Order: sequence, then structure tokens, then C-alpha cells
Amino acid sequence: MPETPQEYRQRIINNLQGQDALKVQAATAGKLGRMMAGASKQRLGKKPAPGKWSAGEILAHLAECEVVFGYRLRAILGAPGTPIQPFDQDQWAAAGDYAARDAKKSLALFRAVRTANLDLLHGLKPEQWKLSGMHAERGEESIEVIAQMIAGHDLNHLRQVEALLGRKRAAK
Repeated sequence: MPETPQEYRQRIINNLQGQDALKVQAATAGKLGRMMAGASKQRLGKKPAPGKWSAGEILAHLAECEVVFGYRLRAILGAPGTPIQPFDQDQWAAAGDYAARDAKKSLALFRAVRTANLDLLHGLKPEQWKLSGMHAERGEESIEVIAQMIAGHDLNHLRQVEALLGRKRAAK
């Protein structure tokens, strides 16, 4: 039985296990870069099984998700209560041909947008963390919850990339 959108949210947030969401987010690009170091295009493009993403595809996904997350945060700050549109990650991967993307360029995009998003989050006033939007599938989500989801999403995909590339997530 597939998980519900609410179960997905809880599973992703549970990845944090009490870690600080912004510290996790700040460390992700560096961990990805260290895992990718020295990996060939072939290794980055190798799918673990039919229908599963390669490390390169995961990097493309993370880069595009970061753009989406940044938009959602800014939309909520500009218009609290705003609707949050979901997207089908598999359709985006197919339409954007993630398999053909250059993993290094995906990481560079991820790093740049993540830096901008973290700058935004670090500058928020305490009351702004409680502002929320209305996700079409998961219901009301505050900026605080979205920040936790971003970090949990990072940890989920870091584990996958580590398994695919056989490299540990070096701490920083």
C-alpha cells in the first residue's frame, strides 16, 4: 500500500532524528561533492535497478527540488496561506531528462540555490517561521515544517547517493 502524503511528510521529517534542519541543509552540498569526487560519468549514471534513479539523476532531482522549495518559501512569505502546488517527481525526471544531465552542473545549481535559500531562512524573524501555505496534498505546512522536510529530504537522498557511489558522507 503506497504511503499517504501525510505519511510521506512524517517519514521525511523523521529522518532528522532531532538534528538541526538548517545545519543539515548547510552540510548537504559539501557531502554530495565529497561523495561525487572522482566518480566517473558512467558511475554517476548507473541505475541500481530498472525504474530507480542513478546518483546523477538524484543530483538533478535535488537541484530542481531546491528551486521549488525556494519558490514555496518565498510565496508563503509574500502571501501567507498561499496554495502550494505538488509535482510528480518522476514526470519531472522524464520531462527534464535527468539521466542526460551533467551531475557536476546539477550540484553547482543545487549549491547556488541552497545558499540563497539558507540566506533567506537565516534572516527570518521568529514569527515568520510560523507562516504557512496550503499544500494541495498534505494540507497546511509552515515554513518551519518545510525547512524540516527539506533537511529530511536531503538525508534521504544522501543515503541513496552514498549507497550508489560507495562513499561515506564525510562529516563537516
